[in-house]
Parts: sequence; C-alpha cells; structure tokens
Amino acid sequence: MRRVTQQGEPTAPHTPPAHDARHGRQVQQAQHVQQDQQDQQDQQEQHAPHSGHLGHAPRAGTGGPVPAPRHPGGRRRAAVTAGGAALLAVATVAGCQVQPGVDGKPVRISQAPQQVQDRPSAPAPSPSTSTPSSRPTHSAPPKPTWTPRPTRPAPQPVRMSQGSKGSHVRELQARLRQLGHFGQNPTGFYGTVTAGSVRAFQKQQGMPQTGTVTDRFLTALHARTHEPSRNELYPPTTRPPSKPDPRCTTGRALCISKKSRTLTWMVNGKVRSAMDVRFGSAYTPTREGAFKVDFKSRHHHSTLYDTPMPYAMFFSGGQAVHYSSDFAARGYTGASHGCVNVRDKKKIAALFAEVRPGDKVIVYK
Repeated sequence: MRRVTQQGEPTAPHTPPAHDARHGRQVQQAQHVQQDQQDQQDQQEQHAPHSGHLGHAPRAGTGGPVPAPRHPGGRRRAAVTAGGAALLAVATVAGCQVQPGVDGKPVRISQAPQQVQDRPSAPAPSPSTSTPSSRPTHSAPPKPTWTPRPTRPAPQPVRMSQGSKGSHVRELQARLRQLGHFGQNPTGFYGTVTAGSVRAFQKQQGMPQTGTVTDRFLTALHARTHEPSRNELYPPTTRPPSKPDPRCTTGRALCISKKSRTLTWMVNGKVRSAMDVRFGSAYTPTREGAFKVDFKSRHHHSTLYDTPMPYAMFFSGGQAVHYSSDFAARGYTGASHGCVNVRDKKKIAALFAEVRPGDKVIVYK
C-alpha cells in the first residue's frame, strides 16, 4: 500500500529488510496452520458420536446415555499442543527460535541468531615458526664493503739510461763491478752491457727490471758497495786483467792473457801498467808460451804485409807487441797476423820506453 504525505505526494512503500519479511511470512504461515488444525478438530468433535466410556451419562426420560458435559478447555489445550508442535517444526525450518508455552501459555517465537557458515580456518602457526607477512618486506640494501687497493709506488724520475755518458755512469759501472754484475772496466758510457748489468741487480733486489737507474736503485746500490777508488774508476783496460801467470810474478815481465785480452807490465810481482790487446786470427794465431824481448823498433814497417808497426817489440820471430791503428778504429772486430796489437798509443809509447831487450814475455790463456 502506498502512503500519501500531507502535501498529497505519494511516497514509496516501506520495504522491510529481506530477512525480516521472510521471517514474518514464516510466522504467519505457522499461525495459519495452527488455526486450521484447531478448526478441523472442533468440527470432528461436533459430528462424532458420544460413547459412555468418554464420561457421557444417559439422558433423563429417554433411557439412553446422557452425554457428559463438554470441556472446551481440554480440547483447546490439545489443539494448541498439536498446533504448537507444527509451529515449532515450521519455525525451526525457518531458522527461528521457538519456545513452546506451558499450561496453555502462548508460544514465543523469536528470530534465531544467524550462524555464519564455517570457513576452513588457517592452521595456527607453530611457536617455532613465524607467519610470513602478506606484504613484501623491503630489507635495506647491504652496505658496500670498501677494500683498499694496493697503492702503487709513484714513478720515479730516471737518472740514467742507455745513451747516458759521464762520470756518474763510470761510478755506476764501478759499483756494479764490485758486485760482479759488470764484467768490464768502467768506460763512462751507458750501453747495452751496462743496461743488462742494471737489470741483473734489479732482479736480485726484486725491483722492476727496467734497465734504467732511479733514486731507489741508487739507494740500494750504494748500501751494498763502497765508494770506488780512482784506479777502479779509471782502470787501464776495458776488461779486468786475469790473475797473473806464476811466471809473471818474478822479475820484469810482459804478462799477456788471451782470456781477458789484456797486457800487464809487471816488475817483481807489481803491476806497473795494463792495456787492452788483441791477437791473431785462427789462420794466423799468436803463439803461446814463455819468450823474451829480442829487439825493439820505434818506426817499424812490415815488408811482409806492407803495414806500419810502430813501437814494435819482437819476441818470437816475426811476432811482436806493437801499436795498431786498425785496432784503435775497429776494435775487436778485426784481428792481427799473429802479433799482439795495442790500441792505446800513449800507453804503448810509455811501455816501449821502459821495456828492455831480454825482459820476459809470457803469453797464456
């Protein structure tokens, strides 16, 4: 039914909640069922024959049984009881809470509390384990660990390298010779031989093998050597002279070593002077042994080879000790015809002045 407001405008009918409406209909149906059962029972009692065992007395004057007085309360109670049972069944099905009355009291019907359908519950976490959170957890990123890099030594300035020359190179060579790394006498020129000697010392000391000289190199070298003497700085020969032959240790002797390619002038076992020499080739070898100076010739010229032989001191036939301009110019790339060539003209001139015929000449390996 639609309601009309005072202004005459119809309003929407009141719609009870779905659950309340359903509950009301169920209650009404249960009441109707109860009323119908009660009416049917009343009708059956009115038309049914009355028997004596039901308490009916015979009527007066008829000789028949007189019906006992009716008890409408008993029938009403039975009807109510039967109707209540039906109402209880319907209300239970409808989800209501039914409380039947006692001794004819009305039946109370109330809405039963709604039961929520059971859902499978999650298993409770064990005490030893923790339930992970549904939300992603963002842990702080690990802090980077800083590992210090090994520091490289700063590059040092190069003090000497190949091509250098001078007194500082001569001292370097003299010190390396003290340690056995430089097999020659100092020359004052930094060449491939000196560079190789520097690398040998660097390898021994655990340094980078660069072949160049730095302050660190000089510090290590000076700590292991002594200051060179003048004779060590300015030796008379390119190579150190070999150990003298025992025959050279007495008297006056020209001690000539093929091994060290040196000539040492010795008097009574003392060295007076030394110089570089070269010998004959394999086809014209210099003879070895003990000899003596036969004669001297200041401006000798070879008629056999048509070549000058200044400051010649002959000791074995045509073989002599003399100055060689070819040796001074070409070094050890050439060879003599059997003579002992000297390349330092000043030294051979001084030696020529001291040597006398009859002095010993010892040639050995």
